[in-house]
Amino acid sequence: MKITYDIADVAPYINWAYFYFAWGMHNKPDGEKRELRQEAEAALADIAGSYHTYALFQLFDANSDGDDVLISGNGVGGAYIRIPFLRQQQPDSDFRCLSDFVRPSSLGQKDKVGVFATTVDLGLETDFDRDDYRKMMMQLLADRLAEATAERMHEEVRRHYWGYASDERLTIREMQQEYFQGIRPAVGYPSLPDTSLNFVIDSLLDMKQIGIRLTESGAMKPHASVSGLMLAHPESRYFSVGKIGEDQLRDYAHRRGLPVEVCRRFLAANLV
Repeated sequence: MKITYDIADVAPYINWAYFYFAWGMHNKPDGEKRELRQEAEAALADIAGSYHTYALFQLFDANSDGDDVLISGNGVGGAYIRIPFLRQQQPDSDFRCLSDFVRPSSLGQKDKVGVFATTVDLGLETDFDRDDYRKMMMQLLADRLAEATAERMHEEVRRHYWGYASDERLTIREMQQEYFQGIRPAVGYPSLPDTSLNFVIDSLLDMKQIGIRLTESGAMKPHASVSGLMLAHPESRYFSVGKIGEDQLRDYAHRRGLPVEVCRRFLAANLV
């Protein structure tokens, strides 16, 4: 499903703490933060109606298979798509893997997994080059708007489209503190560090529907874009994969269907 949002629809979902951090203002006095936020909100009011944000998502039947998740109903004859994940290996970790939060295929019942992408009009990153300050403001706001769009979309998915939390009544602040059931791990984030998984997500969603194109490494353009998964398991939690060894790198490359050296580049920051 594709959804187009007005700026006013998603602006209330902006997490301003991350905006201050990106601006280098997170340690500044509250008065300076309020002044910056007022400028940002005025900028959002100026562009309201001229620019939009976009969400694209689909819910798939799925099951876990070890450290992989099998997405059903795609390809010829309903063949599945395998999404491989990484498991924590460090001795001080909980040894978590995202596949732990999806019902195993051995149980004989289907689970569901959501796949999503959000982005903004490319003009928010390109239309303000004549004013360095405004360009920086708009680029940082574009990043926040893409994340806010994911927050708004995820709320609608939980309450309506998937409906597993139809009675949820959380404030935006409570959502930002992750009081909702389930998680939406994003590609490139600590539990899903391999950006090349965007190619798998693109094969499921066709992200160009909302103007996203991928670079050779799987990075998204516009830069202000977010992609990932939605998991509903009540015990699902965010975590960081952290460092992995050569054994898991090779196993992951096999499951990913890519040469080890290619995966080594994608996962360089996670290698021991």
